[in-house]
Amino acid sequence: MIQRYNKPRRVFTNVLLAIAVMLLNTSCFGDEPDGCEADIETITLHVTDPGHFFFQMTDSLQTVFSTDSVITFAVRGDADVSALSPVLTLSAGATVTPASGSTHDFSSGPVTYTVTSQDGKWKRVYRVHVVPTAITVADTLRFDFEHYELEPSNKSYYIWHNTLADGSLGNDWASANTGYRISMGSARPEDYPTTPLIDGYDGAAVCLRTSDTGPFGRMANKRLAAGNMFLGTFDIRIAMSDHLHATRFGIPFASHPDRFTGYYTYEPGQTVQDFYGNPIQGRTDSASVYAVFYRNHDAAGNEIVLYGDNILSSDQIVAIANMGYVKPTTTWTAWDVKFNYREEVDEELLANYGYSLAIVFSSSADGGDFIGAIGSRLCVDKVRIMCSHKE
Repeated sequence: MIQRYNKPRRVFTNVLLAIAVMLLNTSCFGDEPDGCEADIETITLHVTDPGHFFFQMTDSLQTVFSTDSVITFAVRGDADVSALSPVLTLSAGATVTPASGSTHDFSSGPVTYTVTSQDGKWKRVYRVHVVPTAITVADTLRFDFEHYELEPSNKSYYIWHNTLADGSLGNDWASANTGYRISMGSARPEDYPTTPLIDGYDGAAVCLRTSDTGPFGRMANKRLAAGNMFLGTFDIRIAMSDHLHATRFGIPFASHPDRFTGYYTYEPGQTVQDFYGNPIQGRTDSASVYAVFYRNHDAAGNEIVLYGDNILSSDQIVAIANMGYVKPTTTWTAWDVKFNYREEVDEELLANYGYSLAIVFSSSADGGDFIGAIGSRLCVDKVRIMCSHKE
């Protein structure tokens, strides 16, 4: 049987034109500037033998996005992390404590850096982890959505944390809540498109809701924002100039994903509307639930990330697990989808984190085209990636 995939959905660009207009008028917004003058922009680890320290040579440098407050370097399991000197690039005029280039022991946990803006009015705190990571050949990646909090800088919307190899919490989950804040700055945290659900299938879950973007969204002709959540990062800094690349999908992954499982509820909104806000007669909204496994470097060794315009179409894709039609249900319902492989996995590349895994959820599959039903609600819980070892 030939498995068909939905065409790529630009599900995470819903409010980005509105963002562009807003950013033309102000460099900071809301009651505080979200650390926009107190940022770590890049961080580099210089070591004497990078080939035996990092899985990929490009792993030594990380670009830090404005929504990130946890920075994690995953290094080889036998790497010595007891005396490292990260070099930081900061926003203009900012200072950092401890100093860029100072030496620290990362073997006992993360090192905390505090960045202060040039005028001394704003501070931002970052936690930097360097985590020796052993390769597992058979494992299950588990996401239960129990670790969430209000975004530390502005307390306007929720973010989620995953558990890292050293037991601390990371920031592998992202959403476009950041963009919604610009369109609907007066919204309460519980009114954002991506929110926690306290009473999920088992403990907390995550709830994605297609939301009205208000007067500003209507002015920009971007009338709705689909609730979304994905493994990766959302870079609001380039949303104005390159909105499809504001979403960077995937995290490095070193196992063979075999099955994608979890529990969901889905309630489509009452009326699907088109780009102009007109009702589409006879159409019911649909959701997106899928996972993508792809090569994260090209043949020349250049880093590859999948974006909003190629998450389901890139030649780098090795396997996809796509739930397809998400049947409406108000009771928690299990899904279990196998990864459909397009090519064999290179075991040496896999052992060096040469592949990435993306998981994507959206309450309106056509939300990237600003088509959907306001009020559509997708909730997910107990998400698992079942992995297997290939001999």
